[in-house]
Amino acid sequence: MTLRQELEAMLQKARRYVESAEALRLRGDFDSAVSRLYYAMFYSAEAMLRARGQSFSSHRAVISAFAHQFVKPGLLSKDRHRWLQTAFEKRQVSDYEYLPIVEEPEVLEMAAHAQQFLSTAEEFLKNEGFL
Repeated sequence: MTLRQELEAMLQKARRYVESAEALRLRGDFDSAVSRLYYAMFYSAEAMLRARGQSFSSHRAVISAFAHQFVKPGLLSKDRHRWLQTAFEKRQVSDYEYLPIVEEPEVLEMAAHAQQFLSTAEEFLKNEGFL
């Protein structure tokens, strides 16, 4: 598999997860929707890092490297890192708490952020000549 194919596969998975999150939201499964939205952002961030030849074994490492590689040098806004970090925290709670704590407005806001995050990744990878 070429790097381009790998990046396209990662972004395709992120797109599927955004779509899955919407289906889960409509069913009222807000915790699962949050998880899918986080992973959509995570795979988008991983694709951007992979394009730069970087791969990490932990979620926290991906989030940290994303900030270091793209936000700190001013390539992307701080909002993108904050969205990824917040999504990670919400996913942690949603996946490991037994009682549902996420409500629909949070899912809707996170869905908008995930879509923007994915679009940012696609635009970046196109502009850099990877797609």
